[in-house]
Amino acid sequence: MADVDNTNLEIPDFVDPGGYGEVSGEMAVPGTVGKTEANEYNTLDEPVRETIMRDLRAVGAKFYHVLYPKEKKALLKEWDLWGPLILCTFLAMMVQGSEDADKHDGGPEFAQVFVIVWLGAAVVTMNTKLLGGTISFFQSVCVLGYCLLPSCFALILCRLILIATQNKLLFALRFIITCVGFVWATFAAMVFLGDSQPSSRKALAVYPIFLFYFVISWLVISHTNV
Repeated sequence: MADVDNTNLEIPDFVDPGGYGEVSGEMAVPGTVGKTEANEYNTLDEPVRETIMRDLRAVGAKFYHVLYPKEKKALLKEWDLWGPLILCTFLAMMVQGSEDADKHDGGPEFAQVFVIVWLGAAVVTMNTKLLGGTISFFQSVCVLGYCLLPSCFALILCRLILIATQNKLLFALRFIITCVGFVWATFAAMVFLGDSQPSSRKALAVYPIFLFYFVISWLVISHTNV
């Protein structure tokens, strides 16, 4: 039998000359932009309550920027879909038609409102991208969804007016409130999305946004039951 050569194999330690063996980086967390202390914002160790409150503060800050659309990049820095989901759910619950066959008012169903909002936002976003927009798909959906806030406020006021016995004066008041919400929502969306379009194509980008909020406002003004 041949002798077995028990040779000790020594594997040298690998030395990465470029220092690429270690992967490092920072992940942006909503509400923590500009913070440098990573340990303070470790989302793996923090309590669930703190995580929820931080996200709610981030959503509230975006609502504020929609009501006071001065900072153009406010909704684009840390996009999220929590606000649009909340507003879309609220809108669908408030304008859906009655399920009672005797009181059915012809209003849209909950799912129909959901489809109108999300499909409309997707179509407007695709139009923005096809026209050469420089923002991402989800950034555009985020802006369009958050800018539903004025229309939701208009819906709340219209619901309060509907409690009283309706007449032409109250209908005119509802119409004015709905128009204010429509103009406010369209203006806020254009503030955030205007710079993402080439100057020669801004008019083509404005029309779908105008039409999107017009449909939402029509749902608000056409809602006649409480």
